[in-house]
Amino acid sequence: MASIWKIDEAHSSVEFVVKHMMVSRTKGRFTKFDGAINLDEENLANSSAKVEIDVASIDTHDEKRDAHLRSADFFDVENYPTITFVSTEIHPRGGDKFQLIGDLTIKDVTEKVVIEVEATGIGTSPWGQKVAGFEAKTDIDRKDYGLTWNVALETGGFLVGDNIKINLEVEAVQQAAAEVEAA
Repeated sequence: MASIWKIDEAHSSVEFVVKHMMVSRTKGRFTKFDGAINLDEENLANSSAKVEIDVASIDTHDEKRDAHLRSADFFDVENYPTITFVSTEIHPRGGDKFQLIGDLTIKDVTEKVVIEVEATGIGTSPWGQKVAGFEAKTDIDRKDYGLTWNVALETGGFLVGDNIKINLEVEAVQQAAAEVEAA
């Protein structure tokens, strides 16, 4: 039986890591996002997920860098305010692990990505809501999405790495039948 689960933004995170100056890693996150999971517990392959991220909510703990990331050099938030992911396939991997395959769109460029996911549990909150947890990760090449700005370093290499590691911690709340029908 399928059910709809809404991502709980307050108890979830969308984070990324990128190599900086060829020597260290810089972390960032998006603080505003929304999404839903259509979960078929009897046949996981029939499930799906959709997520939309507000790119302007990027936070790397440096206001100047965040402003640069919002500019036309990187995400061009004025013209491309959202990043979206829509699943196309789910492949169980045994136990609580599965692959979520789908279309990631950044700056109107859509590429297929494979996300490794682990279901971390299902329970009931003190308020009677059924909740589910998931940990997920994938890597993308930022250049595939037109995020090509960079600076060559005198010592060789570049200021910003091309590989972006994306880590998701998701808590989702099952929606009541009336909420699902209204959506």
